[in-house]
Amino acid sequence: MAKLAIIGGTGLTQLDGLKILRRETVSTRWGEPSAPLLVGELGDCEVVFLARHGERHEVPPHRVNYRANLQALHDLGVEQVIAVAAVGGIDAELAPGAIVIPDQLIDYTWGREHTFFDGAPEPVEHIDFTDPYCEALRLELLGVAERCGIGVVDGGVYGATQGPRLETAAEIDRMRRDGCSLVGMTGMPETALARELGLFYACCAVVANRAAGCGDAVISMDEIRRTLDSAMAVVRRLLTEFVKSNIE
Repeated sequence: MAKLAIIGGTGLTQLDGLKILRRETVSTRWGEPSAPLLVGELGDCEVVFLARHGERHEVPPHRVNYRANLQALHDLGVEQVIAVAAVGGIDAELAPGAIVIPDQLIDYTWGREHTFFDGAPEPVEHIDFTDPYCEALRLELLGVAERCGIGVVDGGVYGATQGPRLETAAEIDRMRRDGCSLVGMTGMPETALARELGLFYACCAVVANRAAGCGDAVISMDEIRRTLDSAMAVVRRLLTEFVKSNIE
């Protein structure tokens, strides 16, 4: 199995069942990652876990050092990345608790350090980003979910917004017209940076709430936390079964 990293987002700051072998506190040319890299075993397979927002969830989405995070994983020999993210559901059928494996994205972020090709001494590279996620890894996740009876949604358009505030109803309405089915704050530049480094990257998006204007109730952070507590237990099972399927 290719060396795997799991990036945990809101609701997944640690990975249950991961037997930690060592903590790698590293620095890269882009600075320090959000948290130490936890190198451990899930089942009998080595897995690297990184908390995107820090171990205490203290790093807001617009302040995440995405370049350092991805570079640190790459330098450790990681080849595959599964990125877990809490999102809002724009499509009516994506109720809180739904798990989505998106296949497209639209970037609405601004001002973030979004590329490794940022001038001399490296030559400029223009990556093909037609299909932002690794299709083989996406299909593998979907196959594992089907075999284990875990309900997931195949495909969706992830709209990446700046944060940390939630969106207005008008912004979500525009995103719906643009074709977005999900809204999150960390999908970019993380996905593009993984592509620049040649990492096989897929997203496991967990719907924490209906996006602004898509539901009848006011968005409640307490309700979001309750939803994530339940849904992330399913995500942990999916990740564990994914790892097992690659060592059998």
